[in-house]
Amino acid sequence: MSRRLHAFATGSFCNPDVQPQTMSSAHTPSLPAPLISAAELASRLSGVLLFDARFELSQPLAGAAAYAEGHLPGAAYLDLDRHLSTKDSAAALCGGRHPLPTAPAFAHTLGQLGVTPAQAVVIYDTQGGMFAARAWWMLRWLGHREVAVLDGGLKAWQQAGGALESGVVPAPAPVADYPLPADLAMPTIDAATLQATLGRPVLIDARGAERYRGDVEPLDPVAGHIPGALNRPFTQNLGADGRFLPADALRAGFAPLLSGRPAAEVVHQCGSGVTACHNLLAMDVAGLAGSQLYPGSWSEWCSDPARPVARG
Repeated sequence: MSRRLHAFATGSFCNPDVQPQTMSSAHTPSLPAPLISAAELASRLSGVLLFDARFELSQPLAGAAAYAEGHLPGAAYLDLDRHLSTKDSAAALCGGRHPLPTAPAFAHTLGQLGVTPAQAVVIYDTQGGMFAARAWWMLRWLGHREVAVLDGGLKAWQQAGGALESGVVPAPAPVADYPLPADLAMPTIDAATLQATLGRPVLIDARGAERYRGDVEPLDPVAGHIPGALNRPFTQNLGADGRFLPADALRAGFAPLLSGRPAAEVVHQCGSGVTACHNLLAMDVAGLAGSQLYPGSWSEWCSDPARPVARG
């Protein structure tokens, strides 16, 4: 591929063909958003920054290993722990297992990844979009509009006849920190505000039903859910083929939870603020954009014994 864009992977930087920071908005294609099909991506592959966001919660190094074995041409690796979360409490917006970085901290990360506002970005994974959705939400949070998730992920790409390449893709030198908007584009809510307003917003928990009920808890020290939360496992957003359901089917799925309430009165959470973004993405596909993310989610909530817990 003669004009393949290379992006960040493992911290080294080099691009033999195209310097992303020199791309002008005039050359940036308008992406179908928030989802892009494999066929659409194939037609514009040389015009996007492509990120592979595979990850395994129980094996944090597995995603990077799978990426090195085979990924979409030119794709860089985007790590949930290193790029989409922070362990630095001074740079964190919340607590929990995958603390959301502050906007300035993530703006710096995007600069290190070579991302500028002029560039189109596509993210994929192999888990139905659960990790790609976190990256999509974070880019939208900083106001980046040209970002989409590959519908069906790596499997859809291969089913469409797309080739893979192996190894780690080097990337260009970092650019300036991503410019912060005057107002962040995606609303969030913190634990204290949520606790003070329990029962007012529609609170939707994206975890599996058994974790929501408190039957099992493989990741966090306390089982159960936030009182008043309704359960919509993120997997319900997908069809049997691993692609997102059509917009009308997603609207119908969320309608009983919303009960006529607007999206602005909805708060999404999960275990650590990752799969909640999948429900946010699904609502966007359904034409129901504007709801809030509680980024700390259950892992932050249950870390304070003073906060109430419900089961069943």
